[in-house]
Amino acid sequence: MPPLPATVPTVGLVLVTLAFLVKHLICDFLLQTAWMAFGKERERDWVGPLAAHVGLHALGTGIVCLVFAPGLVWLAAVDFVVHGCLDRAKGLVGRRLGATPRSSVFWWLLGIDQALHAATHFAFTVAILAVAAA
Repeated sequence: MPPLPATVPTVGLVLVTLAFLVKHLICDFLLQTAWMAFGKERERDWVGPLAAHVGLHALGTGIVCLVFAPGLVWLAAVDFVVHGCLDRAKGLVGRRLGATPRSSVFWWLLGIDQALHAATHFAFTVAILAVAAA
């Protein structure tokens, strides 16, 4: 990976950031089915729904990378693992704490989860901009 540039083009920063925001909206909310959303939270038989959900995210990240930095398409695999770990951890903690949409812990966990996904996308954006600047 090349070193981070001292400056990055604003247009590139905006475009890549928007691409990841749109990708996340589509994959985490618009394309996530009830089977995925509730299935990945189960105590048993959660692997299939979680794999399908994070597979969508990996596909989206792969597309973003192919558009902006094809050499970083491997970040799709990183997204698969990271997103899967974050979502599974949220489910485990939520179940242990009895989180429901009526409890504040549910909303805390959702907010932390979304912030960590955004941080992941920020790291991907930085990597893409570093490669583009090299």
